Amino acid sequence: MKKIFKVLIFCCLSVSVVYGQKKVEVDLCIYGATSAGVVAAYTAAKAGKKVVIVDPVNHIGGLSSGGLGMTDIGNKFVVTGLALDFYRKIGKHYGTFEQWIFEPKVAEQIFRDYLGKTNVQLMMNNPLIKVNKNGNTISNIELSASDGTNQVSAKVFMDCTYEGDLLAAAGVSYHVGREDNSLYGETINGVQLLDGHQFPNGVDPYKVKGDASSGLLWGISNEKLLPKGTGDKKVQAYNYRITLTNVPENRIPITKPDNYDAQRYELLKRQKELQPWKSIQDVFIWSLMPNGKTDINNRNGFSTDMIGMNWDYPEADWSRRREIIKAHEDYTKGLLYFVGNDPAVPQEIRNEIQKWGYPKDEYINNNHWSPQLYIREARRMVGEVVMTQNHCQGREIVQDDIGYAAYTMDSHNCDRLVVNGMVKNEGNVEVGGFLPFPISYRSITPKRAEVSNLLVPVCLSSSHIAFGSIRMEPVFMVLAQSAAVAAGIAIDKKIPVQDVKIDDIKKVLNTNPKADKRAADELIHVSNSEQVKLSGNWSAGKGRGFGMSFKESAGKEDAKARFTASKPLKAGNYKVYTYYPKKAESAVKHDLVIFNGKTVENKTLDYSKVEIKGQTSSTWVEVGEFTFYQGKNNPYVEISNKGADGIVAANAILFVPQSDQN
Repeated sequence: MKKIFKVLIFCCLSVSVVYGQKKVEVDLCIYGATSAGVVAAYTAAKAGKKVVIVDPVNHIGGLSSGGLGMTDIGNKFVVTGLALDFYRKIGKHYGTFEQWIFEPKVAEQIFRDYLGKTNVQLMMNNPLIKVNKNGNTISNIELSASDGTNQVSAKVFMDCTYEGDLLAAAGVSYHVGREDNSLYGETINGVQLLDGHQFPNGVDPYKVKGDASSGLLWGISNEKLLPKGTGDKKVQAYNYRITLTNVPENRIPITKPDNYDAQRYELLKRQKELQPWKSIQDVFIWSLMPNGKTDINNRNGFSTDMIGMNWDYPEADWSRRREIIKAHEDYTKGLLYFVGNDPAVPQEIRNEIQKWGYPKDEYINNNHWSPQLYIREARRMVGEVVMTQNHCQGREIVQDDIGYAAYTMDSHNCDRLVVNGMVKNEGNVEVGGFLPFPISYRSITPKRAEVSNLLVPVCLSSSHIAFGSIRMEPVFMVLAQSAAVAAGIAIDKKIPVQDVKIDDIKKVLNTNPKADKRAADELIHVSNSEQVKLSGNWSAGKGRGFGMSFKESAGKEDAKARFTASKPLKAGNYKVYTYYPKKAESAVKHDLVIFNGKTVENKTLDYSKVEIKGQTSSTWVEVGEFTFYQGKNNPYVEISNKGADGIVAANAILFVPQSDQN
């Protein structure tokens, strides 16, 4: 007879151990400890659910704590709930309101702090072996562990990996690679030979220049260029978002890495014969992070993207994936070493990069190198709704939105091949210019007949090119919070995830946006005609503001925009912010009036010292801290062009309760 020992983990998770096999029973099982996984776990746990995060490796926070400190924002309007709370916690660490550029260790600690405030159990280094189903319901998953196998049973499962391993093992439909343009009526999917991150004309592809019989240089495939828009199984390139430091006492020198081969960088030498070196920014997007660190990304024809070397990754087992990951690490470290040491690189460039090294205080358990390869895209579910280019550009609009995306439709190159006797990269697409667009709840749910208790907020149902806009860390976090709310409703009502009503999800998100009952902000956008009254001459704003639109006044005629709090605004202390879409013609100063419910205060706002950092041209600017009262008339903030020496914007006002400043 088997001996079964039952214990309680963190006072809430039922665990059975059978001959060394751990069996965990929870409400929600999240596979993937990415940023999305952490946000989903926190949301569900704070709602009283028993939660476990299972991860195939051992890294908390995914790419957000793995080197991507230069946040891809698009439009801050899309960053809500716990995702926004995360960037405010980053801001608090650095002494700002919100911050979008940061060190990896800071992000990881914030993710760990979220989990530390819950009873979420972590099962790290437990890659998935098998999914067991009863009809279209997942009953449990089996995991590989160092001492055998583990098993997790749950009422609802969530795939928060970048790879989509759980959805695939559960028998959910998915796609790898690029769809043909004809499949969803798109124009920029499939094969695309464009100018972005491209080689100049004339770079010879052969080991011996002009001699095709000598073979291709390393990094060039023997694929043939297919017609524009043709679908294939090629995957956009992966890379590392590299964290280096120039602080001497924190710097580990860049030395020759494992498996170094200078011939791998011959293409860079040939590129620079035609495009001579000017700085390290020629080859790297070298973004500066706080405390003398970097977030380095791919730039131009030859850089950190290891083009064409990742096609096996999405469907590979973890043994093969580890080989691909190691190859990317060796290549990237080798590129840094090459640029810093090879005689083909000008001495001033070598001197420039030798000022940098690996930081002693980052990735301490991984030899100071990021444990997270940038998996830009792997599997993508084919669910009840597929998000496409048409949704991005507003030709189709979903009504069951659980979040928004706003970033450019962005694909890195998928192949490097020979075109007309020259080296060319293929697959890069960067098409923007559209407003934030809603993402369907049905795009994170599988087809009903396939699985009834799985949610997929990361490898969601999307075409390749639409995924290029959606696949940003803040958006993944927003979708994960919505997914966790949906999971809780499905559990409570004992219904399939497909039957959860979107209004029920939105009700929870609106009343408890930070998942833990903290007081909500009040955001008033200029488009809200019930709370915003305009007088004088205001025109449609031009440029990138907050949300779908903003107003601006450039004339001498008096113009006012009064933003009035909703009724009733809870009495108390609030910090007030106004949104500032900065442009060359913007006024440096203008007047405001603040009514606190009892008295009026006049103030002149000075933008001269406002510093805007990261991938944005606009930001929140603090008006001040005020005590608001409930009275006959609601508090308001009135923006005026009085005394302005340029364009004044009326975009949005934000009231943040003091209780959320701690």
